[in-house]
Amino acid sequence: MTEFLFLVEDAPNGGFIARGLSEAIFTEADTVNELHERVRDAVKCHFGEEDCPKVVRLHFERDEILDI
Repeated sequence: MTEFLFLVEDAPNGGFIARGLSEAIFTEADTVNELHERVRDAVKCHFGEEDCPKVVRLHFERDEILDI
């Protein structure tokens, strides 16, 4: 596997929740920098050092509410 994709959403109480789309990998963090570290750790833990994807893509999904 050369690439792995996470969907990242805002957590209800602040921060972020990241969920792998093709494997059951989940992590959360308070900041984007912390999320990067936790995603790297989760991917390495899940796949192992030798089978780790070369690229991890984070797709941020955000809902915006506009007052009218």
